[in-house]
Amino acid sequence: MLIGPQNLPFRLHAIRERIAHAALAAGRDPAGITMIAVGKTQPADMLRAAAMAGVTDFGENYLQEAEEKMNQLTDLPLRWHFIGRVQANKTRSIAARFDWVHGIDRAEIAQRLSAQRSPHLPPINVCIQVALSEEANKGGLAPGELPGAAARIAALPGLRLRGLMCLPPMLADRAAQLAVFGELAHLLRDINARGFDLDVLSMGMSGDFEAAIAAGATHVRIGTALFGERG
Repeated sequence: MLIGPQNLPFRLHAIRERIAHAALAAGRDPAGITMIAVGKTQPADMLRAAAMAGVTDFGENYLQEAEEKMNQLTDLPLRWHFIGRVQANKTRSIAARFDWVHGIDRAEIAQRLSAQRSPHLPPINVCIQVALSEEANKGGLAPGELPGAAARIAALPGLRLRGLMCLPPMLADRAAQLAVFGELAHLLRDINARGFDLDVLSMGMSGDFEAAIAAGATHVRIGTALFGERG
């Protein structure tokens, strides 16, 4: 199917039905799951169409591309999630324009975001990215680093530590998907047992979000299933 703005309401409805089904099958309330529409490579008019169909949360991987779209969509009450790897030289703009950052993978980034977030803005919601595989290009902290990192990030002004995020490899087998996502859920429980009160598991994309929901995902990042294959 050719994906255009006119098709988005139908695709969005189908995705929401799948999210609801996965949540109910896991004994969860579908209202507790946020769908982040990943707009990478999509023009602003496609995001506007998605917003008109009811999407409120948008994820972007690249700052320059995101800012161009943000500037065209200032009339809409959207929440912007930075979901790419954060480069140190981009933190000032990210701190100024985004509501969420899902990929905190080193202390320097958290410190820069904290220092550069205006005191006139609400704290940025942040998640620590956890490396659950050995894919070096994806970044992330080792599980053993989490307690110390969480303590340091939670103490920074201008940030609100909300939870954990992962970018596992694409796995076709549902049992393998559940195992990976279940590991992140276990790590969140372990962190909270140490005195934290984190409530976000940012995990799952178009190919595996149902398994992620079964394992406890609160935020799923949907691009291809909504907008179609990227050109």
